[in-house]
Amino acid sequence: MDTPPDEPPPREATLRDVVATVFSSFLGIRRGSAMRKDAVRLRPHQVILAGIALAAAFVVALILVVRIVIRSAGA
Repeated sequence: MDTPPDEPPPREATLRDVVATVFSSFLGIRRGSAMRKDAVRLRPHQVILAGIALAAAFVVALILVVRIVIRSAGA
């Protein structure tokens, strides 16, 4: 996908952009236009690393919630 000659090249994605993209993809709320823009700005390794980190954070959050519920149920 080439950019027209009068358009500046797309800027590099920031960490916040990558995390927001992966998070919204986890929730399934990505828009087609945003997905096309991100396809130009994001690099595959950025998406993979952010996906692994957010998935790990999700698992840790679930474990913490379960421990809190179990602890409060036993009291």
